[in-house]
Amino acid sequence: MGDYDLTVLDQYPIEVKEVRKVRGAMLCETEEGPLLLCEASLSQARVLVLEKIHSAMKEQGQMETDELIMNKDGSYISVTEDGTKYYLKKWFRGKECDVRKTGELLEAAKNLAKLHRILRFPEVSSGFPASDLAEEFGKHNRELKKVRTFIRKKTVKGEFETKFLECFQLMYDVAVSAEQGLLESGYEKIRREAKEQGCLIHGEYNYHNLIVMAGGEIRVVNFEHFCTDIQAADLYYFLRKVMEKHQWNSKLGAEIMRAYTAVNPLSEEEKKYLALRLSYPEKFWKCANTYYNSNKAWISTKSVEKLRVSIEQTEMKKRFLEQIFSFHLGKSSV
Repeated sequence: MGDYDLTVLDQYPIEVKEVRKVRGAMLCETEEGPLLLCEASLSQARVLVLEKIHSAMKEQGQMETDELIMNKDGSYISVTEDGTKYYLKKWFRGKECDVRKTGELLEAAKNLAKLHRILRFPEVSSGFPASDLAEEFGKHNRELKKVRTFIRKKTVKGEFETKFLECFQLMYDVAVSAEQGLLESGYEKIRREAKEQGCLIHGEYNYHNLIVMAGGEIRVVNFEHFCTDIQAADLYYFLRKVMEKHQWNSKLGAEIMRAYTAVNPLSEEEKKYLALRLSYPEKFWKCANTYYNSNKAWISTKSVEKLRVSIEQTEMKKRFLEQIFSFHLGKSSV
């Protein structure tokens, strides 16, 4: 990200004492507390919904978040002389949720459930749809076959290519099973219901976007990737990211599920959706996709390691799905 034009701060009714660069933004210290200045890649329509999300969290759930700050002209978007757009938002002094601390993870799961009970806006249901997961799985599976065909034709194969071909059939069977299972499930029904009810998701609910305050309270930030979708999509993403760090620990997974469902129960269709999403070999596909779109003359040891881990964790994930969801990874022919 390039240098920020800090003259944009003159457009706000605040006195900035200090500014320093942080990940993807500028942190501004003010009398009112820390604020974050971000370059705006959001449409005005998305900004207005963001404001609606923040207001609902504050009013309905008494949940503090990184609410947007209006400039002197009453707008949430400020523009510099060269046309660059920015927005300013409230920020917090705290630390990222620690993926190693069970207590913080369970609090994050409860927080997500509470959030999902608030994020329902029928009036914005048609404007920000998520992609069709069934189509996405189908596209990924076609890409996996394309990568296999490409590697097969290579006369000289390195460690990555050799390992990929060795495990391809097993991983592809799992991927196709997830796609077919989704098509045969109640996915379309709960997706349609989510749209009708205006169910929004955070879009990137992970420990990087959860700030733990000194008293242990959690602040959810960075809603910029919100969209209309089945809300269990957020739970899937959070659970997958945590489980990958914890070697698909079934005990921890069960605790996270209990923490969430105690506040926001899941229907049987939602549980099936969650199991199917978790069953898909996302990491394996990402490794293949990164490989195919990179300079194949040199494959880093990190890429080989990621591929190895994605394969090794498949068996751990299989046990996890059986124990948590009574879900069994199936097989399908190529």
